[in-house]
Amino acid sequence: MTPYAAPEATFVKSDGSQVSLSQLVGPKTLVLYFYPKDNTAGCTAEACSFRDAYEDFQSAGADVVGVSADDAATHEGFKGKYKLPFTLLTDPSGAAAKALGVKKTLGLLPGRVTFVIDRKGQVVHKFDSQLRATKHVAEALEIVKKLAASAT
Repeated sequence: MTPYAAPEATFVKSDGSQVSLSQLVGPKTLVLYFYPKDNTAGCTAEACSFRDAYEDFQSAGADVVGVSADDAATHEGFKGKYKLPFTLLTDPSGAAAKALGVKKTLGLLPGRVTFVIDRKGQVVHKFDSQLRATKHVAEALEIVKKLAASAT
């Protein structure tokens, strides 16, 4: 895929404040994953896979951030229940998903898409699969490791 500039998007943090995508980019490579809903089978499997590989992402210089339309209270419960070490952000209106081109499955179900965004704000990888939830983690980690290797 040809890298392209990540579009501007705004999310809601657990404390109710807003954070823009450009604020998340820079210090580390960003793995930004959109998922349909907290506490559902596929989304839980995906989140736990990111959790289990989190140290590998950190070691390779990346941060992981999950995004869904769920509210902050639901996110906090989900994080606590599954001991998720990464940030979960809310996209209540779906505007951020739309800006990044995350399409709904069958026009109804929020999309499951993972982006790897380098430190310059370039989207260098996009993986879109509603059904292969845990494959998102393996794909993203492979790209992050390649970015880390090319930076040394």
